[in-house]
Amino acid sequence: MNINQLTPESEILREFGNRLARIRKQQGLSQAELAEEAGVGVATLRRIEGGRDGLFASWLKLLKALNMAAAIDALLPETFNSPMAEARAANPKKRKATQSNPAVTWGDETR
Repeated sequence: MNINQLTPESEILREFGNRLARIRKQQGLSQAELAEEAGVGVATLRRIEGGRDGLFASWLKLLKALNMAAAIDALLPETFNSPMAEARAANPKKRKATQSNPAVTWGDETR
């Protein structure tokens, strides 16, 4: 699933829960083992894997327990390079309000 601006939060939580469960299984961990390693309750892990809201602190603990701390940084990087912001910074001219050219007449001018 490709997550974008229009993806509802409930769908993102469900997708993240599915991804977490898949990674946990790939690493050969049961829910109980991962919950214990992360220091969260099994019920919390089940809620998160089920796509129900989980505390962000629980997510951080789970990602660290899966040796995925780099993923935490990727969620909200310290620096973000936006091509649009870079283009604006390179050309800081502000748009000026368009002034009418007195040499051009449209025929509807009031005198």
